[in-house]
Amino acid sequence: MSLLVVGALHLDVVLRAPHLPGLDETVTGSAVDYVFGGKGGNQAVAAARLGAKVEFAGRTGADGFGAALRATLTESGVETRQLQDDPGPSGMSAAIVDAQGEYGAVIVSAANLNIDAARIHVPEGTALVLLQNEIPEEVNLTVARSAKAAGARVWLNAGPARPLPPALTDALDLLIVNRVEAAAYSDLAVPKLETRGADGVVFEDVLAPGYAVDVISTHGAGDVFVGALAADVTRGVRIADAIPFAQAAAALHVSMAPEARAQLSRAAVTAFLQDHSSR
Repeated sequence: MSLLVVGALHLDVVLRAPHLPGLDETVTGSAVDYVFGGKGGNQAVAAARLGAKVEFAGRTGADGFGAALRATLTESGVETRQLQDDPGPSGMSAAIVDAQGEYGAVIVSAANLNIDAARIHVPEGTALVLLQNEIPEEVNLTVARSAKAAGARVWLNAGPARPLPPALTDALDLLIVNRVEAAAYSDLAVPKLETRGADGVVFEDVLAPGYAVDVISTHGAGDVFVGALAADVTRGVRIADAIPFAQAAAALHVSMAPEARAQLSRAAVTAFLQDHSSR
């Protein structure tokens, strides 16, 4: 069964610095990288690299960033026939990563705000549709309704947090949140999975502790977790049983140099799990 990811694409400009700047402070950095990003794009690529059959629906601009974003999806094995073209700029973000691997970022959504929901269809055989809050609410709602009509499950990675209409929450099978987002949605009667970074994952009131690794950068770790979880679930694995695989994928990601992360694979995650079987 396959996975449809509908979401945002950004080309991240990642600056490395000793610490995040304070108000009115200029910090001298040490390096700059141009990194494929956007929660939807990251999750689609992670799922594809980990063995899932993935299709992506979103929108890129008529610029060099757009060409680079499309190329990364294609090279990662993601089907892009539902990737829309926008006459304006592509989405982008600027992130600053400090010496401890923590980061802060600013996102400019651009083409992602113009996704035409009417042009998105849920392919036959789709088991799961994955959404995020980086795209307009009406796109998520329209796609969620189409997914339910097609018999697919619907997950929403609710970042960044914003009010969710009842029509959307009624269509959700799972709400994926971090600690901040979990507080914002504590009253919603929707099955939730809460990610807590190195502290682990909470699902069905059970805490699955994280793996201890040497962290190079946490940038994109949550998206790798979500993509890996979706990849395993589309293979028929129960969510609770797929969590260790997703945590292992995220642990590998944060411990790898950014230029090596494209090598993340199911075989690498499986080997990591075997080495950490006594967790």
